[in-house]
Amino acid sequence: MAGKFDANNAQNLPEIEKQFAVKAVEQAETYWNLLAKVPPKELRLTKLDDEIFEHTMETFPELASEPYEKLTRLDEDWMKSADGKERWRKFIMSYEKKVKDHNFGSLIRTDARGEYAEQNTIFVTRIQFYAFEIARNRLGLNDKAHQLAKEEVEKDKLEKEKEAKKKKKKTS
Repeated sequence: MAGKFDANNAQNLPEIEKQFAVKAVEQAETYWNLLAKVPPKELRLTKLDDEIFEHTMETFPELASEPYEKLTRLDEDWMKSADGKERWRKFIMSYEKKVKDHNFGSLIRTDARGEYAEQNTIFVTRIQFYAFEIARNRLGLNDKAHQLAKEEVEKDKLEKEKEAKKKKKKTS
């Protein structure tokens, strides 16, 4: 009988890493689709959005300063600095028992004005994703992404309609 899984002593097996990457991509696609359908200021990601937003702004006052450049464009060096790592570690651990998969890897756009793309994406923990995206949504920083996502959905819809018409002509 297998014992309880211990992430600290687990091997980095390629199959497991691929599964984590697939799950992170699926979550990113789901979030992008939500941004297309729901105006960001109306979007709720968790039951704890208010708490996460307030805690983020209190813990990281540099994110709360207008024009919100550190929220709009993420500074990975700042996040991974010795001070940043320690501050984020405390923040992340405070959600250990409150948010499911709080420490699971998630993809986030480094620039809120753009879409998910290789040059505009980094891995963060799920709670960091929530912290940044809840703040971006509330402060209107995802409005451009909302427009991009809506345009992408409309473009895809038009392309599918064209394909359907082509198929219909071929069968007629």
